[in-house]
Amino acid sequence: MIYNFDEIIDRSGNHSAKYDERMKKFGTNDVIPLWIADMDFRTAQPIIDALTRRAQEGLWGYTNRHDGYFAAIRSWQKRRNGWDFDQSLMSWSLGVVQSIYTMVQICTPVGGNVLIQTPVYSEFYDMTELGGRNVIENQFVEKDGKWVMDWEDFEEKLKIADLFLLCNPHNPLGFVWEREDLKRMVDLCIKYHVPVFSDEIHSDLIFHGKKHIPTATVSEEAASYVVTGISGTKTFNLAGLQASTVVFPNAYMKKKFDTFWSNMDIHRNNAFSLIAMEAAFNEGEEWLEQLLPYISANFDYVVDYLEKNIPQIKTYAPDATYLMWLDCRALGLDDEALNRFFIDKAKLGLNAGNSFGRSLSGYMRLNVACPRSVLEQAMQQLEAAVKAL
Repeated sequence: MIYNFDEIIDRSGNHSAKYDERMKKFGTNDVIPLWIADMDFRTAQPIIDALTRRAQEGLWGYTNRHDGYFAAIRSWQKRRNGWDFDQSLMSWSLGVVQSIYTMVQICTPVGGNVLIQTPVYSEFYDMTELGGRNVIENQFVEKDGKWVMDWEDFEEKLKIADLFLLCNPHNPLGFVWEREDLKRMVDLCIKYHVPVFSDEIHSDLIFHGKKHIPTATVSEEAASYVVTGISGTKTFNLAGLQASTVVFPNAYMKKKFDTFWSNMDIHRNNAFSLIAMEAAFNEGEEWLEQLLPYISANFDYVVDYLEKNIPQIKTYAPDATYLMWLDCRALGLDDEALNRFFIDKAKLGLNAGNSFGRSLSGYMRLNVACPRSVLEQAMQQLEAAVKAL
């Protein structure tokens, strides 16, 4: 079927965090919400149909997450990314963020150090610090509008790290890691005996002819070392159903992870996420193949609009995710003033850049997973606000 991503769907009043938490997040409802990482698009019809059938049954008791569920995910990874693995080494989890917290708990001592690469989405900070651990940062370096790794600093930080959290592909910078860089990082982690958790939740949202490379596939050593978090929630806009999968390198790591969840009696639910994920991975590919060029065109629209009309704000079309990193430093505003400018003057609700890197200043993150007309209105509002400065 043909999907219409230009359709405007009124999400206000339906308990959508993106819309109904505007007052809490921005202090006003009078902003176009382009912040939290979900999409304003209706998901694939096979998923809707499968959930409708399940809802009409009227029985939603304790749910057995059967082998077919994991087989659908494994088949998707093999088909899309060329990654095959032992199905017995897969575990269900509420979400990739919750998996990060679990890894922090089971792989590091209280007061230990977790290495992250900034800017990176704020839950890398949050899950570490909520667990009573310390964040150590390997900061990306910006060179001529591109962000690159500081390899010397990365190796130095590994000497004191107890866990490395990798974002592959990267949020918010939107780059797709090359095989050589992934292998180099894993080899260094092995050298210093630092466990690796690879967050690959955006791995299906890849553009410009790039190819996602699962971190665990870069070498035999990586396959026996890296723990990977994957999910269809970003891909198919299903985050509210809470479901992800963790792929382990061995049964020992899987048992440690599963025991942590079992101690909270979280291992069966939820009935609808089971159905949605199976339908997504078995029947959702047609929808995704139509979605990707639409998002890519949204990237191009924003890049072109800013270059022609708001040259003070710099950006680029990312190779992954549906999130754009805006360099607003030329506006000459500190972080608080910049955030208020977007809210009060441009009437836009974006994510402040300093939540992705605490030493960063002058950046914002923009979510373009919305109908083009919404994005057009947002750019017009932003242009008017900048010209009024």
